[in-house]
Amino acid sequence: MSFELEKSCPHTWARAGILTTPHGVVPTPVFAPVGTQGTVKSLTPEELVSLGATIVLGNTYHLYLRPSIEIIEKLGGLHRFMGWNGPMITDSGGYQVFSLAHLRRVSEEGVLFRSHIDGSEHFLTPELCVRSQEALGADIIMALDECPPYGADFGAVKDAMERTHQWAQRCQESRQRPDQAIYGIVQGGVFAELRRYSANVLTSLGFIGYAIGGLSLGEPKEVTNVVVEETVALLPRDKPRYLMGVGSPEDIFEGVSRGIDIFDSALPTRIARNGGLFTHYGRKIIRNASFRDWDGPIDNGCDCYTCCNFSAAYLHHLFKCEELLAYRLATIHNLRFIMSLMVEIRESILNGSFPSFKESFVVNYQPTDEETRFSQRQKWIKRRDKKFTP
Repeated sequence: MSFELEKSCPHTWARAGILTTPHGVVPTPVFAPVGTQGTVKSLTPEELVSLGATIVLGNTYHLYLRPSIEIIEKLGGLHRFMGWNGPMITDSGGYQVFSLAHLRRVSEEGVLFRSHIDGSEHFLTPELCVRSQEALGADIIMALDECPPYGADFGAVKDAMERTHQWAQRCQESRQRPDQAIYGIVQGGVFAELRRYSANVLTSLGFIGYAIGGLSLGEPKEVTNVVVEETVALLPRDKPRYLMGVGSPEDIFEGVSRGIDIFDSALPTRIARNGGLFTHYGRKIIRNASFRDWDGPIDNGCDCYTCCNFSAAYLHHLFKCEELLAYRLATIHNLRFIMSLMVEIRESILNGSFPSFKESFVVNYQPTDEETRFSQRQKWIKRRDKKFTP
C-alpha cells in the first residue's frame, strides 16, 4: 500500500497522485461510487469498470446486519462476494449507527444499537469494527468515529471528537492484517479549534491515510469549504486525504482545490433514481414537462451509453411510467458524468490548467441553490428515518 504524489497545482492545493493497493492502482483525485449493500444499485461490476470506476465503497453497517460478516467471510470476502476485483474501501458503519439517534446508546466502550431491520440489539466497538472490516477484506478500512449532527453544540461535538480519538487508537492497536490501510477520521463539526485539535491528535497516531468526516450534513457550503481548508493544512502532505460524503460536481471541484484526493457519496446514484441528472449546465430533473418531447440526449457533452443511445424524451417517458430501465439509465449517466469529470480534473492538474478548467466549468454549471438543497436533504432524512424504523 503506497501513495505517490505526481504533481501539485502551483495556484491551488490541487494535486494528482497514484494510490497503489493490493487490488490495483488508483489514479487520484478519485471518486468512489457507493455500494452500500455490496452493490452499486442497478449496476454490475463490469458496468462500473466500463464507466471508469477504479475503486468502490462498501458499507460495514449494512453488511454486518445482512447477510452478516460471517457469511461474506465464509464465501471468500467482499471482493469475491460482490464480483468486484478492483480496489475497495469499507467504512466503519459509524455514520449509519449515529444517524439513527432513536436506536442507539453511546458509551466510552462503544455503541449499543438496534437493527433497523428487525430491532435486534448489537454492540459495536472499535475492535469489532476493525475485525469486521478485516473479514470483509477491503484495501482501505476506516477507524470507528462518532459523527455528531450539524447544529450540535460545542460541548457535544467536543465529547464526540474525544471519543473518536480514543476509538481511533483502539482501532490502530487491534489491527491484524498488514495488507490493509486504515484511515483515521478527523471530526470536530464546524468548530475550527476542534478540527485543528482533532487533526493534530490523529496525525500523531500515524495513520496510513486521513479522512475528513462530519461534513455535508446540512451546513452551508461556504462553511464546509472553510473547514476542509483548515483541516487539510494540518494533514501530512505525503498521505492520502479523503473527504467523506461529497459527490456533487461543484463540491468535488472545491475539495480538489483544497487538496482532497478521494471522494465518495451516494448522491450521484440516489438523485439518479429520483430523476436528477447531471449536465454541464447543472442538475436537470428529467420528470419535468420540458423534457417530454426533447429529441436529444440529456447532455450533449456526455459519452455514456444513455446519452449515446436514448433521447431525454425517452428517459422522461420511462420515469413517468416508473419503468426499471429508467433507474439504470439515469445511474449510468450520472456515474459516467462524475467519472469523466474526475479524469478531466486529474489531466488538468497534470498539464497545469486546473484553475482555468475549474473556472470554465463553474461559469457554465448552475448548482442547486442552498434552500432547495436543504429541503431535498430534509426529505431524504425523513425517508431514511422511516425506512430505518423497525
